Order: sequence, then C-alpha cells, then structure tokens
Amino acid sequence: MAALQQTPITFQSRSPPPTQLITGPVAKLSFSGGLKLPKLTIKLRSKRISRRGRGGGALGAKMADSAAGSYANALADVAKSNETLEQTTADLEKLEKIFDDDAVYQFFVSPIVREEKKRELVDEIVSSTSIQPHVANFLNILVDMKRIELIKDIVKEFEKVYNTLTDTELAVVTSVVKLESEHLAQIAKGVQRLTGAKNVRIKTVIDESLVAGFTIRYGNSGSKLIDMSVKKQLEDIAAQIEIGDIQLAV
Repeated sequence: MAALQQTPITFQSRSPPPTQLITGPVAKLSFSGGLKLPKLTIKLRSKRISRRGRGGGALGAKMADSAAGSYANALADVAKSNETLEQTTADLEKLEKIFDDDAVYQFFVSPIVREEKKRELVDEIVSSTSIQPHVANFLNILVDMKRIELIKDIVKEFEKVYNTLTDTELAVVTSVVKLESEHLAQIAKGVQRLTGAKNVRIKTVIDESLVAGFTIRYGNSGSKLIDMSVKKQLEDIAAQIEIGDIQLAV
C-alpha cells in the first residue's frame, strides 16, 4: 500500500494545564465509561454547524480530511519515536468509543463550554481509561487549538497510517451475535490469503438485522464485501421468485 502523504504537523509535549474546580452544579448524566458531564444548556440556532469542517460543502470536507490526516501523522510520528505504536492505536480505539457518545461529542464541540471545563473532562477520560501521557497531551492540544471536532476523523486517519506502516489489512466483521475468537482467527487467515497482507486486524460489529451469518468488509475503505448472512440469502431468494404474473391453464 502506498504511504500516505500529508502536510506535517508537529506538536510539543507539555503537561496538561491544571484543571479548575467547577463551581456550578453537575448533572448526573452518565454514559459509557461512567463519566459525568457538567450541566449544560444549549440554545439551538437555525444555522447548523458542520461536524466535518469549518468550511461548507465539499471544500470544507476536504479541508477537514487533510487536517485530520496531518494530525494523525503527527501523532504516529510521536508513537513511532517512543515505540508505542500498538498501544497508541489501542488508546485511540478507546477514545473512538467515548466520542461515539453524542453527549460527549457535543460537549467538546460546543462553543459555549469553556476550555477549562473541557480539560476537566479530558482529565476524567484519562484517569478512567489509563491512556498514555502523549495521547492525553494530544487530546488537550486539540481542545486548545479548537480542533476537537476532528477527533473521529483523526482516529480513522491514524488507523490508515498504522495499517500502512505495519502492512496490516483491516477487516470489519459484522454478525448477529459475538463470534468466538477461533472463528475470528479463521476469518483473519482467509483475509490474509486474499490480500497477501502481513497482518490482519479484525473489528467486530453487531447487527441483528442480518438474521444469522456474518459479513466481512476489507480493502480500501471497506470496498470489498464477503456476504455470508442469512439476510443476503433471503434477498437472493426473494429476487429469484419475482417472476411476474403466471398464466395458468383452466
């Protein structure tokens, strides 16, 4: 796979800024990870703020992708230099799950929440997930630079960088129930034979609509699909029996 080329971004390690105690009331709003968000009231405006970037349309999306790739490369450089590439990947997977909670995401991207409150939540995330100091520092930098809205895109771009550096193929396995580890190992070997990759990483997704069986997506941005689900089989059968009107002799 071709190496990704992005505009380099460097950042300097620093100790996270000291947090300030929140004097206002704290709402008991819990989500995955057991974190608590400060009480927040947001008045919605008619003009919607894009999550993909500060610009609008395709140009804004391209700018966001470019910035996310640059941040991902910068973080990968730090991880390579201190030989923590694997652990940094694991840390970003933890952050991905946390920021999938819309309450967390909206709290960080809200323009009316002060930075010190966002840093407090960063501290709580760090303490509850035990992510590495350089990853915690990186998260604080995104808050300081008001680019925290890129965190989901950065995780995706970092994954691409990691896969390129380690000759790894990502396979997303979607099933109705959690598959056993030996089954996932068999799938990994199959994907390895198909792609010739040195390594295969498996991500699992649960989707009850498949009825039974599983699907495997791999390749560039999941462009290749192996569908072994009952849902697919039922759709194929339904397509075959749609033969139009049948004229029967009386």
